[in-house]
Amino acid sequence: MPKHTAESILAQARGFMESCILLTAGELDLFTILSRKPATAVEVAASLGGDERAVRTLLDAVTALGYLQKSDGVYRCAEGISELLSADSEESVLPMVHHMMGGYRSWGRLTQKVRGASGDEDRPVGFDDPARLKAFIGGMHVVSRDRTRQVAETVAPRDDERMLDVGGASGSYVMAFLERAPGMVATLFDRPPVVEMARQRLGDAGLLDRVTLAPGDFYVDELPGGHSLALVSAIIHQNSYEQNVELFGKVFRALEPGGRILVRDHVLDPDRTTPVAGAIFAINMLVNTEGGGCYTFDEIREGLEEAGFIDVRLLQHDQVMDGLVEARRPRA
Repeated sequence: MPKHTAESILAQARGFMESCILLTAGELDLFTILSRKPATAVEVAASLGGDERAVRTLLDAVTALGYLQKSDGVYRCAEGISELLSADSEESVLPMVHHMMGGYRSWGRLTQKVRGASGDEDRPVGFDDPARLKAFIGGMHVVSRDRTRQVAETVAPRDDERMLDVGGASGSYVMAFLERAPGMVATLFDRPPVVEMARQRLGDAGLLDRVTLAPGDFYVDELPGGHSLALVSAIIHQNSYEQNVELFGKVFRALEPGGRILVRDHVLDPDRTTPVAGAIFAINMLVNTEGGGCYTFDEIREGLEEAGFIDVRLLQHDQVMDGLVEARRPRA
């Protein structure tokens, strides 16, 4: 555990300032504006319909953080920033920055939440606006590509396995698993609008002949059956324990006897304070969901066993939501 000093305490207390600068710049789409054409503060203010003094102050702070360059009053994106933060780039993480701005606002309710405020302000994790949903799913694919390959390497899927990706988004994990096991076939299950995004991405990758796309809502619908491997990735943290047991039961029924389930998520140590990223993310779920949170391995194991699974084991310790838990459906 870190040993805090007066300065480290104050530095952490000030940490929201730099975050807010970046989030505001992203929300205003400054990086897209300046990636298209360098501009003065007056020109940026005019394009935003904003206050010139406030825009200039923000641009200077964003420059100080290294995201922009300034020369003779003209601002432009620093090297590599257009690719990472412009809405025009397929490699952009801007949708995730927009997502974090929503989180920033909800975190402002933490004190009220801890004091026992009503749940009226809670909202489920998700997006009602189709454009925002599409951007977020695209951003998730960009930030998860390296992790998907690492997970596939750890899991070592076999050519003879039939995979079910529960809440599979646009197919990031399906693509990694099919690349790792060239003979494998898969089913991707997600809400109808997301399935259509997967259809596009998997089609572009030439994988649609190996993937069945199954639209549905795992909170309401049963999952398609006949699978030997099921992936539940980054889902259980948004659920209560009871919701997870219900979901695990649906996965159990979707698996053939002897099939295995893989759960990727934060997996807290027994004291619930490590890994640090998991303890912090639990707060994110506290302020953004009705009953979600981060779970220990024992809690995940108990939920899986309650749903009927056996041989539960921790395949990979968690650092940054990369904990992996495996279990099996009994053969008889």
